[in-house]
Amino acid sequence: MADNNSISRREQRRKRRKDEDKKAKGWIREWGDALLFAAIAALIIRTFFFEAYRIPTPSMENTLLTGDFLVVSKINYGPRTPMVLSVPFTNINFHAITFPWTRLPGISEIERNDIVVFNYPIDIAPIAAKTSYVKRCVGLPGDSLAIRDKRLFVNGEPAPIFPGLQKNYIVTVQDRVRLSTSKVEANGGHLVNRVGGQNQYRINMTDDLAEEMKSWPEVTSVELYVLPEDFDEYARADFSFSSGFNNHDHLPQITVPYEGQQVTLTSENWHIYENIITRYERNTVEQNGGNFVINGEQTNRYTIKQDYYFMMGDNRDNSEDSRFWGFVPRDHIVGEASLIYFSWNSERTLPRFGRILNIID
Repeated sequence: MADNNSISRREQRRKRRKDEDKKAKGWIREWGDALLFAAIAALIIRTFFFEAYRIPTPSMENTLLTGDFLVVSKINYGPRTPMVLSVPFTNINFHAITFPWTRLPGISEIERNDIVVFNYPIDIAPIAAKTSYVKRCVGLPGDSLAIRDKRLFVNGEPAPIFPGLQKNYIVTVQDRVRLSTSKVEANGGHLVNRVGGQNQYRINMTDDLAEEMKSWPEVTSVELYVLPEDFDEYARADFSFSSGFNNHDHLPQITVPYEGQQVTLTSENWHIYENIITRYERNTVEQNGGNFVINGEQTNRYTIKQDYYFMMGDNRDNSEDSRFWGFVPRDHIVGEASLIYFSWNSERTLPRFGRILNIID
């Protein structure tokens, strides 16, 4: 009888352990299923709806600051289906494995002066694997653009000046007086360097601060710093687009290319269209002076295959943008910068609490 009781107790213990193991496995499976579902949902959201982006450079100051973390809306302009094989939630891409892709319908078109995230066009990589840039779209397909003395004109009209837009100014102070760097920075300006005599400074700042600085007692003049038209800033540039111009403060009138546009190629305008025809629309071109052979056919006529955009940073003298490397193709557009969800000031090692959850205008 004792042996039977002992066997019964052992069986009960085995049954309890089996039930406990079953419950534990069920709990692990439930959590595993939940995590897998969350990962798939996050991947879908990241691919087709929203993605996080961090501002790494000052090219958009003071509109966007280095250390701002953005939410980029892909649904505004239409999300792209996957273009290249990548490791989920990382920037690791397998460049050799690409997929046929399309852009799904969006809820709006790109509007002039939107702040847009896009893939850096002249990177050598599949489109989605290229570095992400953020700039302001100042020129839409078909727009006529010109820059005169640093001022942008769109379709013959001066472009709006946004509150955060910065440019370089020359500030002259009284003799034997030094301009306080801390005072300039406290008001939102940035000292670039001292120029000319000991009483002149080049300062990067907004138009509003430039106007305010004119009233400072130590300041005698504030003048916009503009490169001379004949100053060849691009003499050693590696960008084919800017090789035909002198510097970023002056741009002769050009038209932003658009789908269906027919252009007549010449040796003088080839630098404008070279990347479009060869790099973005993947044609083979032989060029000898004003003679062109495109895909084996001798012709100087070409029809643009997609829309293009002209992008500029709001920190106009500290931004490498379309003035340097040219137009952004439609297929390189990622989405619209819509929200600053966090901001980190690395100099003070503190969050910028006043910028958290700010809507981007």
